[in-house]
Amino acid sequence: MNRLGSATSPYLLQHADNPVDWWPWGDEAFAEARRRDVPVLISVGYAACHWCHVMAHESFEDEAVGRLMNDNFVSIKVDREERPDVDAVYMTATQAMTGQGGWPMTVFATPDGQPFFCGTYFPKANFVRLLDSVTTAWREQRDAVQRQGAAVVEAIGGAQAVGGPTTPLTVDILDTAALQLAREYDERHGGFGGAPKFPPHMNLLFLLRHHQRTGSPTSLELVRHTAEAMARGGIYDQLAGGFARYSVDATWTVPHFEKMLYDNALLLRVYTHLWRLTGDALAGRVAAETAAFLLDGLGTPEGGLASALDADTEGVEGATYAWTPAQLREVLGDEDGAWAADLFEVTSDGTFEHGASVLRLARDIDDADPAVVERWERVRARLRAARDERPQPSRDDKVVASWNGLAVTALAEHAMITDDEVTALAARRTAEVLAERHMVDGRLRRVSRDGMVGEPAGVLEDYGAVAEAFCAVHQLTGEGRWLDLAGRLLDAALTHFAASNGGFYDTADDAERLVTRPADPTDNATPSGLSALVAALTTYAALSGEPSYREAAEAALATVAPIVDKHPRFTGYAAAVGEAVLSGPYEIAIVTDEPAADPLVRAAHRHAPPGAVVVAGGPDQPGVPLLASRPKLDGASTAYVCRGFVCDRPVTGAGELVAQLQGIRGE
Repeated sequence: MNRLGSATSPYLLQHADNPVDWWPWGDEAFAEARRRDVPVLISVGYAACHWCHVMAHESFEDEAVGRLMNDNFVSIKVDREERPDVDAVYMTATQAMTGQGGWPMTVFATPDGQPFFCGTYFPKANFVRLLDSVTTAWREQRDAVQRQGAAVVEAIGGAQAVGGPTTPLTVDILDTAALQLAREYDERHGGFGGAPKFPPHMNLLFLLRHHQRTGSPTSLELVRHTAEAMARGGIYDQLAGGFARYSVDATWTVPHFEKMLYDNALLLRVYTHLWRLTGDALAGRVAAETAAFLLDGLGTPEGGLASALDADTEGVEGATYAWTPAQLREVLGDEDGAWAADLFEVTSDGTFEHGASVLRLARDIDDADPAVVERWERVRARLRAARDERPQPSRDDKVVASWNGLAVTALAEHAMITDDEVTALAARRTAEVLAERHMVDGRLRRVSRDGMVGEPAGVLEDYGAVAEAFCAVHQLTGEGRWLDLAGRLLDAALTHFAASNGGFYDTADDAERLVTRPADPTDNATPSGLSALVAALTTYAALSGEPSYREAAEAALATVAPIVDKHPRFTGYAAAVGEAVLSGPYEIAIVTDEPAADPLVRAAHRHAPPGAVVVAGGPDQPGVPLLASRPKLDGASTAYVCRGFVCDRPVTGAGELVAQLQGIRGE
């Protein structure tokens, strides 16, 4: 009996009609394996995963394969986005056994959950042979299998252990990290490494902050070049905005077409701050279009943001997005069709499959003649309308707390820097969803869907990202309730996730016990739980004036500083937070009756140092510590620039404030 029909996870629901007797993750499945005395097959993936779909079509939808699985295993299907703790434990085992990881992840384990054989995608013939081999080994070599499982658990327990070397995160470490990133940089195409190439959003955010602190032209150029290369490449949706998960090549030409919320949230921050620091027109446009994609492409009726758009359309990857010259002419006519083919680099040979091409932007359009820009906008609109008539990729519409937190922070920052009321309203609306649905009895739940919160408990990254989001909305609105909510989450995290050395576990002390308790301090596709929490602790300390939260942030950074020093590509968010800590972060309080229209507020947002907090509102506003005991000067709006709640002389003119802030940046 397949037990996935009542699941809230879209990924699990994709498998609800398989001829496999799937179980959701839970004690009942392992109890059934013990009762039947059979091993457990754990299959981990997510709804937008292309190769997960392939393995499902080849194997899990096959009646004969289903019988093999049902006769010899208890099979458990796991949504990695819903249960990142389960994914982390078994991904560590998979990487330890095979040297690599990925999804779908296929794990064979004892009825106690100890993994003894791991892999990723298996073609059908290989998978059938593997099922037979594992079944035989379980029956005939049980002791060896169980010893293997125990050895793997011991190994991954060491890999996930908290308690490595610590050292304070210093200016020298961050400067060394920036130099190492420059050495590893792809000077021709931007980014780091070869194919497949992922958007290095967290490293770009770090480099932007490093440039602000040091004035390094190299750090800024690495960001500018990479941002332009990605925005002109096929990894960026030239018609509707938003970035795909990664490029299958080193040139950003052909993407893996799934669009993830977390990538676009983090990239929105990068492009917003690149525009803030340089005024680059392309960066400003891409930031605005990415924000619009978050709302139009991923918005849910309840106000949250969906997790992803699928890579496939009706089983074919990229079918919605690719074009041939003939298709362009059909939509646009011969003249505009030829013009679009030239601009978007659509050729008869094609850059994708079957002679089709992924749209790229061959030339600069943002500073072009107004007539050219008008034509480009008209052509884009017509192509977008035609594309909307094609079959569309599926959407994973579950709301993940941490990813929505990342998006709220990005939207709030974009709203504050650009004065965009639409993104301001969206940031607040999504924050309300997190506060009202995902906070239950003072703790966080990981996911919700269709307005109903799920059972999985929040992990460390949820607490960090959501608390940072609430701090951002506090700055956006000047309302004290958001700072109070952030403090509650941080107190819960410090109580339930802290390790003895200043670091943190990824799961709470009262969470479900797995074969080992995960604790990974490195940033991957998203900020690590530790990095996310340190970001929130740092911002909250600056907003509240409570030094204990800063002390906790510095202690946690000390646990990851040795990795920043040696492997900065995998600690970008931690390094970015480190820049904020070493900068102060500065606190900018603006006492004003009209925060939305005050030139002081605009100047503060445009010129703030790395990681600075900015709060504006009336004097002594309840729940807003930065505005306490800070009066107006001679009845005029007044700005206070502070560090550790020690302030420079207050100023009333925007020019004076900019001069103060530029003086900080020049230090």
